[in-house]
Amino acid sequence: MAMNDQVRWDRQHGETQGAPAPAAILQEIVDGDHWSLAPGKALDIATGKGRNALFLASRGFQVTAIDISPVGLAQGRSQAEKLSLPVSWQQADLEDLPLAPARYDLIVNINYLQRSLIAQIIGALRPGGHVIFETYLIDQQTVGHPRSPDHLLAHNELLNHFREFRILLYREGKFADGAEPAWRAGLLAQKLG
Repeated sequence: MAMNDQVRWDRQHGETQGAPAPAAILQEIVDGDHWSLAPGKALDIATGKGRNALFLASRGFQVTAIDISPVGLAQGRSQAEKLSLPVSWQQADLEDLPLAPARYDLIVNINYLQRSLIAQIIGALRPGGHVIFETYLIDQQTVGHPRSPDHLLAHNELLNHFREFRILLYREGKFADGAEPAWRAGLLAQKLG
């Protein structure tokens, strides 16, 4: 399965050059006046071409960017070099990658849902650390990609996964992030303790 995923993402990343703009929710949180996230160690899960990793690095975060696609990572690495942004790029299958405990101050997970990884995300955050998580809702299957329930959150599911955290922002609805609006759930949450 992982090899099929890698081939599919390599092909998709190879069809276009350059990283798109960072996720709207990430920009809103990091650049906004409502929350103050001090730069620290950040992990960008399923980074693709690194749009979110590059953005975080430009804001002073020490970023590790993980993805299955070497094609996407190569494009991200090239962009980081052009911009003189230090990012650690790591090719890995997230289904087989253990995350080190209590390592990160911020974990970003955008447009990717692997339910088995959520417990690791929680464990990989330092006490007081933050998670920014946004992906597609079940409503998305009525209007476009993705359609598989395996890749779509149920209503309030994201809240349930992070119920032990302090929820600083939560939203569900149809939001624009790029060219087309999509049904999404997103949150900013802080690990207690």
